[in-house]
Amino acid sequence: MTIIHSPLCHDYRTVGHPEKPFRVERTAELLRGQKAISLEWAEPGLVSDTQLLRAHTADCIARLDISEDFDADTAWHPGIRDHARRSVGAALKALDLALAGTPAFSLMRPPGHHATRNRSMGFCYLATIAIAALEARARGLRVGIFDFDVHHGNGTEDIVAGHEGIAFASVHQSPAYPGTGLADVGTNCFNYPVAPETSRPQWRETLRLALDRVLTTKPQVLAVSAGFDAYSQDPLASGTLEMDDFHWMGQQVRSAGIPTFSILEGGYSLDLPELVLSYLLGLSGK
Repeated sequence: MTIIHSPLCHDYRTVGHPEKPFRVERTAELLRGQKAISLEWAEPGLVSDTQLLRAHTADCIARLDISEDFDADTAWHPGIRDHARRSVGAALKALDLALAGTPAFSLMRPPGHHATRNRSMGFCYLATIAIAALEARARGLRVGIFDFDVHHGNGTEDIVAGHEGIAFASVHQSPAYPGTGLADVGTNCFNYPVAPETSRPQWRETLRLALDRVLTTKPQVLAVSAGFDAYSQDPLASGTLEMDDFHWMGQQVRSAGIPTFSILEGGYSLDLPELVLSYLLGLSGK
């Protein structure tokens, strides 16, 4: 397995904001120091304007250079365009590795699944996993996207809805930010809202249903929006999952038996490093 990471992604911050760089720094440190699984490390790849424009309007991309906050949750930072493009480049590198037979995990910030076709929002600036999925489609591959972040992947859905050859499923808490994902959209976007404080067994059942729904479309590559904020100790939601559930999640993704790559989305507890490792252990069959 390969981890795609650049320490440059730690270099932006907003005081008091939950999207803190140390959560990713500490995760990288833990993964480099652990001995349970063998990991390779790679730098993000490059991303072209053509790849970005499959998912976003030109105005949305140009907005990254305007030094005004996007909304109350999503601040503008010097260099945020480069940070966002680097995160997309990591997703594209993860796709390439997966297709070459190496499972990959993009350990980067910013996340991406809330960024819509024409708007940066929800801590997200560019729609990393949607861009990678559209790149896979451009290569003629059928794509499945499985999103287990506790918040609905509204940006991913906005971009891939109606795209033949892409199936998207999101399991998320509702009510919760951003207030979307209450019903399926079109014929390829499947939503599985769960109530706050839903029991762990029910979470697991719903997650398995969502993954199975994606797999019925027979994707040739599986892209995973891996959010760790359905964890019981996460400060931004009311999930009930524990460490073992993320290990189980990795096992479920592994059981799909197709090329797979995962991208870090949310996860704001101090236990994020251990949660990511638990997921990777499951992905590795450990």
